[in-house]
Amino acid sequence: MAPLTGPLCSVGLVVALPLVMGGLPGSALVRSFQPKSLSASTPSETAIAPISLPPMGRMQAENQAFGSAGPGFYRMTPERRALLNTIRFAEGTWTNGRGDGYRMLYGGGKFRDMARHPESVVNSGYSSAAAGAYQFLPATWNEAARRLSLPDFQPASQDQAALYLMEKRGALSRFDRQGLSHDVLDLLAQEWASLPTLHGGSYYGQPVKGVQELRRFYSEDLARQRGRTV
Repeated sequence: MAPLTGPLCSVGLVVALPLVMGGLPGSALVRSFQPKSLSASTPSETAIAPISLPPMGRMQAENQAFGSAGPGFYRMTPERRALLNTIRFAEGTWTNGRGDGYRMLYGGGKFRDMARHPESVVNSGYSSAAAGAYQFLPATWNEAARRLSLPDFQPASQDQAALYLMEKRGALSRFDRQGLSHDVLDLLAQEWASLPTLHGGSYYGQPVKGVQELRRFYSEDLARQRGRTV
């Protein structure tokens, strides 16, 4: 398979893969059969205002258990922020820490309105409606937004939805205990195809970042995050 262009997202998969694997996570499906009402072109990147990233500690409520009712948010720690940034690094939306990664479509284009998921299908070798810093597919995003009562597609909401997906995969509490271990990466790789499994490859046949490269990025970013909170 030829390498994907643009951000490495969790959606660049062949359509036949669900027949082999019996179904894929919401952020790991190719939306090759999107409704015709969705645009197939990439929105213009002009006149896009810069994003101000949410400050550390903006959402400091205690964790809410997965599946519990109500709007609760996940507590943001330096470690969790560094993990989120590491996923962005793997997915190709890190953009050197700039906020425009939160506006990124599959294939590298940008969208403007952050009131909601753009649901814009992009054809870039594969067809996908993935968007945002964590390359959410619409169905995946809608589930997380509903469970967490997220009001928009702003950076803080995207971060919370990503933490929700981590917890859903059983990775968040393990990460809090173990750090960025092989086991944690293996769990996260089931959600983000650019992350390596225990065997070093992707669950979905996509290019992945190496464990050592990810750990190096995580360690450097964690040092930055801790420096900001001193």
